[in-house]
Amino acid sequence: MGFSCLGSCFILILSLHAVLVSGSERNLPIISFEEGYSQLFGDDNLVIHKDGKKVHLSLDEKTGSGFISHDLYLHGYFSASIKLPADYTAGVVVAFYMSNGDMFEKNHDEIDFEFLGNIRGKDWRIQTNIYGNGSTSIGREERYSLWFDPSDDFHQYSILWTDSQIIFYVDNVPIREIKRTASMGGDFPSKPMSLYATIWDGSDWATNGGKYRVNYKYAPYVAEISNFVLHGCAVDPIEQSSKCENSESFGGIPTGITPTQRIKMGGFRGKYMTYSYCYDRARYKVAPSECVLVPKEAERLKSFDPVTFGGRRHRNRHHRSHSSHVVASSI
Repeated sequence: MGFSCLGSCFILILSLHAVLVSGSERNLPIISFEEGYSQLFGDDNLVIHKDGKKVHLSLDEKTGSGFISHDLYLHGYFSASIKLPADYTAGVVVAFYMSNGDMFEKNHDEIDFEFLGNIRGKDWRIQTNIYGNGSTSIGREERYSLWFDPSDDFHQYSILWTDSQIIFYVDNVPIREIKRTASMGGDFPSKPMSLYATIWDGSDWATNGGKYRVNYKYAPYVAEISNFVLHGCAVDPIEQSSKCENSESFGGIPTGITPTQRIKMGGFRGKYMTYSYCYDRARYKVAPSECVLVPKEAERLKSFDPVTFGGRRHRNRHHRSHSSHVVASSI
């Protein structure tokens, strides 16, 4: 089944004064929050700053908060700059991800960046994951530490999604590449998805398998998000009449990882990756078919503690029609 494109296949609902991503190799345009997103949940815990270029998402004892893109997208490049909460953040989860769980509850797709908080003195960790066609029984998680403190300043987190690959970037450095293989079948995300960003309480699993929980004495926990890039193929969820492909419209989007980037990715993974599902023999006696096993990685990852993962958590509890609109607080 195909999906018809909106406009010229890209949102490009940009004002003429839109600036470009600072330091980006792709020079893709930045949009304001209200051009691309609306509030998903959280009432006053989502605050849009007056210039419309930055949003604060906060978590307190009452609720977390989050937002969702106006449109569904079939492939593209999606990015945001995020500054995470500081100090004691155990149990806190900040997520920047794509999903279509509100449309396909039993066979949804998902592409995730999840940021997992920690106790004082310990660093945030990043988790990436994908699901395709409801394949939640096969987790494809990887976890990493970072070469910087993500609560000190803004850093850019990006997702490239095409029909043949998914690449996760941190500050334009690729940290993970997933190539579609025939053996993956429907496990590779292939249906249009919305973009989300959320902050929520993941106490049951996020920090040391639930040993350390959110302590609301330190609330509110505030994640700051800016530099919104939605450079993807926007599709009409109702008409679904034709394939959404327009190669000329994909200008500025990388087609893969350059040799220089591949060296950087290898350096990152060799130093900062702390878990990969490909080497988790407690979960998979035989590694899933798309895994490319590297003996040095396997040996190094043996030294890290086992990883605990959560369930579907908040995501099935905050669905919202794409036609609805929630007015967020602003300052």
